[in-house]
Amino acid sequence: MTPIHVNTDISASAGYSEYEINTERDLELNLSLLKDCDIFIRITACPKLRVRAFAAEGVKASVLFWNESEGKLEADESWEVMGNAHVTAAYCECNAADTERTIYGGLRGAGADMLVSTASLVRSKKTYHIQTVNHAPHTYGDMKNFAVVLKEGTLMIDAVGKVVKGAYGSESHQTSRAMSFEEGQRTTILPELLIDENDVQASHAMSIGRVDDDVLYYMMSRGLNLQQCTSLISTGYLMPITEVIANEELRTKLREELERKMSDLCSM
Repeated sequence: MTPIHVNTDISASAGYSEYEINTERDLELNLSLLKDCDIFIRITACPKLRVRAFAAEGVKASVLFWNESEGKLEADESWEVMGNAHVTAAYCECNAADTERTIYGGLRGAGADMLVSTASLVRSKKTYHIQTVNHAPHTYGDMKNFAVVLKEGTLMIDAVGKVVKGAYGSESHQTSRAMSFEEGQRTTILPELLIDENDVQASHAMSIGRVDDDVLYYMMSRGLNLQQCTSLISTGYLMPITEVIANEELRTKLREELERKMSDLCSM
């Protein structure tokens, strides 16, 4: 795993690579996706992170950010996706610190495709401002957000899909789902579609719900305690994010990290 402590320019190599951001200073990361690649980026410490990413024409790339920082993270990201490029930007945050993340995805060339997906175990304050913009014809923007909100957690997701005039034949979709274990959790999801072109397809789906008490009762009647029930249900609810990753090595990495974090939840 390559460490990152200062402002860094990365021209991603073909295949799979890993990086770790560990710094007490604000950091800027310029990410050039010029070849087909899959990248795992672990964040162990960084107060403010600025990411500027460029995906060249025809590239297929997946970038997974795993945030395990013990301090608050403020992230500002901009992705520029060229024609016929396919990009997945995935974010997993199961840490106990606050996060405020702003993500912009610009689909700049015909055939460009971008998926933004988040999975969050919310024990503090997690705020996401996510926007995908279809600037060119026949482009595809998608968002998939999954969250489990625990006691004392606050979640806010502002998801905006925009199709500009002239981006005909394009699609903009989003799905956001949040689950809690108690009444009164503070969860806000704002799905928005801004469509300036007629010949498009667009959709949004949103759900906020609480685990059925009968489910918890059944699981506990089989010998599980509440922490184990919480861990198992949370794992199942967040695990769909692994399905957005095409690369088997990166998908396995994400699955193992999620299972490890959910196992830690049992000992809290």
